[in-house]
Amino acid sequence: MSKQSLPHQKRSSSKASAASAAAHPPLTRADRVLFYITASITGATVMMIELLGTRIIGPYYGVSMIVWSSLLSTALLALSIGYMLGGRLADTAPWLRLSHILLVTAILIGVIPLISKPVQLASNVLGLRGGALVSAFVLFTPCLLMLGMVGPYVIKIATSGLERVGRTAGTVYAISTLGSVLGTLFLGFFLLPLAGTEQIVIALSLLMLFMALLLALYENRRLRARNSIVGWGATTGILALVLLFGVGAGVGERNYSGSKVVFEQETHYGWVRVVDQPDRGIRWLMSGGSTIGAEDIRTGAGLLGYQKVVGYLPRFNPAGDEALLVGLGSGHLVNVYEQFGVRTDSIEIDPAVAYAADRYFSFQPTGDVIVGDARYQIKQLNKRYDFIIHDCFTGGAEPIHLLSLEMFQELKAKLKPGGVLALNFVGLTLEGEEAPVEAVAHTLDQVFEHRRTFVSSPEATFNDFVFYVSDEPLELQGSADTLAWLTEREVTIEGDSELIITDNFNPLETLHIAKAEYYRDMLIERVGEEILFY
Repeated sequence: MSKQSLPHQKRSSSKASAASAAAHPPLTRADRVLFYITASITGATVMMIELLGTRIIGPYYGVSMIVWSSLLSTALLALSIGYMLGGRLADTAPWLRLSHILLVTAILIGVIPLISKPVQLASNVLGLRGGALVSAFVLFTPCLLMLGMVGPYVIKIATSGLERVGRTAGTVYAISTLGSVLGTLFLGFFLLPLAGTEQIVIALSLLMLFMALLLALYENRRLRARNSIVGWGATTGILALVLLFGVGAGVGERNYSGSKVVFEQETHYGWVRVVDQPDRGIRWLMSGGSTIGAEDIRTGAGLLGYQKVVGYLPRFNPAGDEALLVGLGSGHLVNVYEQFGVRTDSIEIDPAVAYAADRYFSFQPTGDVIVGDARYQIKQLNKRYDFIIHDCFTGGAEPIHLLSLEMFQELKAKLKPGGVLALNFVGLTLEGEEAPVEAVAHTLDQVFEHRRTFVSSPEATFNDFVFYVSDEPLELQGSADTLAWLTEREVTIEGDSELIITDNFNPLETLHIAKAEYYRDMLIERVGEEILFY
């Protein structure tokens, strides 16, 4: 480079710096606070959208590792594209302001409840893996991409010189991440039990709308941006009214064709509902996309077939009088065991399920009802039982941490000598789909000396496999006529599997994809498709 070119270069650089300073006057402390608050709020919104994604997709696709993987991969992909696109546009598109980004974000978040149902229905043809992934991608990529663009824009505006780029970038991402932490804790610990998923999504949309208007006012005053405040105000007002109308429309009693929701509550653990079908005379207890209880509205009798099979448990040990039920559901098993003089303690993770069983079903407690995670609560028990009933599995989501060698060993430690464990496990009898049932049987055989297996419906493809296990021989007591119904349902499961399910290696969610898809179709036939959506 010739020496003659240097003065010209310096003049050009000087002019560029002057132009930049004119476009972006030095930031005050208040200015920086505004942008750091923006970074923090958008960081919190990112994590809240990710977590809410399981509540939006979960009732239809379940909340297995497949759904979580779909949501997390979608979020990371969307944010990475947002970072790259935001960085480029911050340098090359001075017409695009931070307020514009947040306005678009508000709209994209606000439409999620509106398009959730058609998107999930359309993607269902792709199966569980493909459907969950496509649903997550279509519903959440647009808004998360826009949120990813916020960081580079804040860094661009907040940087006063090249010597501070590293410090500014580090501060912005630290504050954004801190916002993500606080948003995660606030949503999970406090907000979800107080408000519904749809209402929280709309609230996040309104929050983005408010931040967009606030930034538009700032840009108009400080950066001399050509923002029409009147236009912004009108746009914000219209969108707010539309969103609030959507919230109002979603509040109150939900009625579907042939069904009436008489109770619903969102908790940390799921979306619990009591649904009546008057024409069929059935009352359902649902958690997310699973039916965990059903009774005859007129008589209060339990209607789930497997409960009759598990109800024979006291006949394996007529002298037993104390039982532990892991997974309360609608509580009908407690009533059944009371007829045999058995007092039953129950463990239920979801307080809304325990409330619904007591308030809306014929459940009559005969022992303690312990609300908490079974794996933890069992460790706290200081008593032993004649019977333990492990009833935590439906066709929907399965808490796999409750189905492992270690869990079975913990349950065995809570049994009295000669005690019997009954485990209900949902599976398919289709050829090629036996692996999960065989693996569970094989794992139980590592802990208990004796096992007998029964099914709720001998001819059904989708079945409840009820495993009775004990260290003592399992002999049914009672008259032949009384026991004929159960013995007709006994099946031989060899436990022919090399897989022992452990806390370290538990592939049941992957093995059960076909079952989950079959169950969703069966659930839709039972209660209708509409009821799986907010």
